[in-house]
Amino acid sequence: MIISFSVQNFASIKEKQTLSFEADKSNHLEDYYIIKSQIGLRLLKLGLIYGANASGKTNILLALEFLRDLVLEPENKKTNTLNFKPFLFDSKTPNENSILSLDFIQNSIRYFYEIEFNQKAITREELLFFDPNKATVFNRTTDLNKQLAIITFGSKIKKDKNIEKSLEINTLWNTTVLGGFLKTNIELKELKDVTDWFYGYLKPMIYTKTELESYVNSKIYSSEIVKEDIINILKQADFHISDLVLQKEEEDIPDGFIDFIEKQLKSQSERIKDLKNRGKITSINLQFEHTVKNGKYFLPSENESAGTMRYYGFAGILSLLIKDSVAVTIDELESSLHPDLYVHFLLSFLMNSKNSQLIATTHNREIFNNKEIFRNDAIWFTEKSEYCSTELYSLSDFDTSVIRDTSNIYNAYKSGKLGAIPNLGTIYIDLNNENK
Repeated sequence: MIISFSVQNFASIKEKQTLSFEADKSNHLEDYYIIKSQIGLRLLKLGLIYGANASGKTNILLALEFLRDLVLEPENKKTNTLNFKPFLFDSKTPNENSILSLDFIQNSIRYFYEIEFNQKAITREELLFFDPNKATVFNRTTDLNKQLAIITFGSKIKKDKNIEKSLEINTLWNTTVLGGFLKTNIELKELKDVTDWFYGYLKPMIYTKTELESYVNSKIYSSEIVKEDIINILKQADFHISDLVLQKEEEDIPDGFIDFIEKQLKSQSERIKDLKNRGKITSINLQFEHTVKNGKYFLPSENESAGTMRYYGFAGILSLLIKDSVAVTIDELESSLHPDLYVHFLLSFLMNSKNSQLIATTHNREIFNNKEIFRNDAIWFTEKSEYCSTELYSLSDFDTSVIRDTSNIYNAYKSGKLGAIPNLGTIYIDLNNENK
């Protein structure tokens, strides 16, 4: 579970900004919002980030996704540069290092992981654990002249004498120690715990254009997601869907498809090699059964509305959130969803999940009208400073002089008392028209 995540000098974020999931002292909606962790911390299941366009909401999620990729998709050549931009609206920050840090729980142990980097290299990296006192797993520095990683393990870590050297060989100056571990044939409990957390708990980011249909189809077909669960979730959302029909088909691989996939990947995987050998690609066609006045009708997925298909994908995500222990990040949660369906999704997650967390950006402010369904510490805002840098803060940071009762939340946000709204100009636009 995520305790907190901090970002500094990344995209629109200049100064250190921290998204925390530690709950405040309020017991409001305790049974639905709070995860009581094995180490005694009360952690939130939900974090919703509001803000104007270009205020940096998505960059918070992108930073977390970038960290996940650094760990799980390490570079395979030391000449490759890291695909990110530091804060650019400043004369100093483009030449300064960026820093990401993550405080989290895995297997009942609290870990703290931090990396410092620029576009060429990981310059510093450390992993700590608390069991219960703070101890070092490893410290990593980088000799930038020699382009070599130097790794030192803490005194409490049980390891073979050859592990450090083997790990250093596979940790390029532009890859993390955790990424190097994934390429090294060694056994080390703490590193396995942490890499397992990044792979198993922290799921890939869902963008507004992420195509979830194929993902859910494949998970149903492989029995990783139960079809009846998806049907039940869709029924509860009033889509009049009574069944799903999935059929596998094999087609010839389109010209240029493999070349395109290979360019997207940093290394050739076994799946690419298998595709080349087979010369075929497998697709799963989906049809929805609708029951209307006791009659059954079938619609191919391409004939369904964008909202139906978006929620079909979300039904798969919701099933995952409820049955497993995962963290999911979603950009613009409300995209293609009716406001009531948006709230229905959130409540279904909060009411039924146990140890999962959801982080989402959103513009849907109707939730502020009903304090019976949200906690202040689960609501976050992003706002651009006078220097165009992102500032992140929580609704729980405001005192009662700003927010006095249930109705004031929505009104305070609309009136600008909470910030994080666009500063719009006049609706009259004077175009330079030479033909006046």
